[in-house]
Amino acid sequence: MGTAELSASSVAGTFLRLKLSLLRNGVRQSKGRSAAFVGSLVVAGLFGVLGLLIMVALRGHEDGPAAGVALVAATALGWAFMPLFVGAADETLDPGRLVMLPLRPRPLLTAQLVASLVGAGPLFTLLLVAGAVVPGARGGAATVVAVCAVALVLLTCTTLSRTLATANAGLLSSRKGRDLAVLSGLVVAFGIQGVNLGFSVLADEDGDGLGPVAAVAEVARWVPPASAVDAVRAAGEGSWGFVAYGLGGTLLACGLLLLWWSRTLTRLMTAPDASTLQAAPESAGARGAAERGLAAWLPEGRTGTVMRRALTYAWRDPKTKMGWAMSLGMGLLLPLVFAVQGNGSVYNACWVAALLGLQMYNQFGQDYSGFWLVAQTIGTDRDAYLELRGRALAIGLIGLPFTCVVVVGSAAAFGAWGSLPDGLGLALALLGALVAAGAVTSARFPYSIPQDNAMKNVAPGQGALAWFSIIGGMLAGGVLCAPVIALTVWAHAQDAAWTWALLPAGAGYGLLLAWAGLRIAAPMTAARLPEILAAVSRS
Repeated sequence: MGTAELSASSVAGTFLRLKLSLLRNGVRQSKGRSAAFVGSLVVAGLFGVLGLLIMVALRGHEDGPAAGVALVAATALGWAFMPLFVGAADETLDPGRLVMLPLRPRPLLTAQLVASLVGAGPLFTLLLVAGAVVPGARGGAATVVAVCAVALVLLTCTTLSRTLATANAGLLSSRKGRDLAVLSGLVVAFGIQGVNLGFSVLADEDGDGLGPVAAVAEVARWVPPASAVDAVRAAGEGSWGFVAYGLGGTLLACGLLLLWWSRTLTRLMTAPDASTLQAAPESAGARGAAERGLAAWLPEGRTGTVMRRALTYAWRDPKTKMGWAMSLGMGLLLPLVFAVQGNGSVYNACWVAALLGLQMYNQFGQDYSGFWLVAQTIGTDRDAYLELRGRALAIGLIGLPFTCVVVVGSAAAFGAWGSLPDGLGLALALLGALVAAGAVTSARFPYSIPQDNAMKNVAPGQGALAWFSIIGGMLAGGVLCAPVIALTVWAHAQDAAWTWALLPAGAGYGLLLAWAGLRIAAPMTAARLPEILAAVSRS
């Protein structure tokens, strides 16, 4: 055995032991982490076994092999997106932590690949892929091909994940990378809704529950690694040309991914990064343009300063940006989903007001540990009122025009112009009610948002407080908005000709609620400032 092989095998063994040690030591840190790790394994095992049993039940079904192909295609897509969310969660898989070690790229690549096969994700994938090949495995030859296909699919999925993680290693550790993760999360969330709607339409047209799956499989069977699963079916039918294409194509794709991974790993370990390059100084003209661009349109004094800070958080902080993006995106998507399902209505556009109103909740927790700087500037009820008013106006600056656009667009799409005044009035009243409730709950039930953990939005031990704040505040907002809802229902029941008056009535009522909520929350904020500071600073 050559020196290179010994080096690769020894490095791989070291990385495997390191991965197991990291898992073991991480679990020992606290009972919570132990429970989380055991829980993740149990959940992965249960859902994996459930998927395996479902695929076993489809053995003998006409579309069973097609379901296996579609399942593997979806699994591979999930592995492709994983680096965007958990690319830096495992020290053994982050190449940026290893660039200073005296390791050659090829042994390092082998070691990282071995380490990536350990964990709940690979276990879940192995169970799913093993189930995916069951419906098409008919005969001894197909069984042999199935074993090869399972190994190839698992290897290709892990290689795909590691290749993308290495290619974007610098991006995933930067603010732009976190922004990309936010965007990718939205693409996945909205894409799932789009696929769900598409499947519903196909199922209605086809009349068979597995018809849409077969349609997807007709395309996916030509694309590695799903083609390896289709090779199992082809082996059972004696179509050895398809077997060669399925296994060979997947093997070729895996080889190309390994080649790409090796080159990007070599470049990462040898090329200079931003830490070794001096940043170009920002010119005074650029700073002046930035100051004029946003500040010129905002009020003077504390209100404008607070608005600018809130808008800057919405643009730069990944978690705040995720909240805004989800509110805006889901506000557009939900009316469309209801329309496709045959429940289209102007009143469904009120969802956008509800989602945007939730941005007012836990305002002080969104400042993370930096809230202590804000707390130093709040000495009176007036200071607290100006602080809360600036934050509410920042939400209204985006929320008001966006709500109007969505409601008007819904009325135009459904041809329901008669429902536009009361629909828009109801949406604006709901937005004002939730802003009011959010201001009060921010002062009364603040909680901390972990800044160093992209996957957590509530500090340990504050989950019940967060749920009570959000759910209780939403119920309070609904109760506050009840008079406008009752007036709208009564006007339609009486077929009144003055429904147009519901627009100014709803807008004025929402504005009054928002003002009253800020007035109530301001003295509460000033009086409870030490408690708020302690709550939002908790890690």
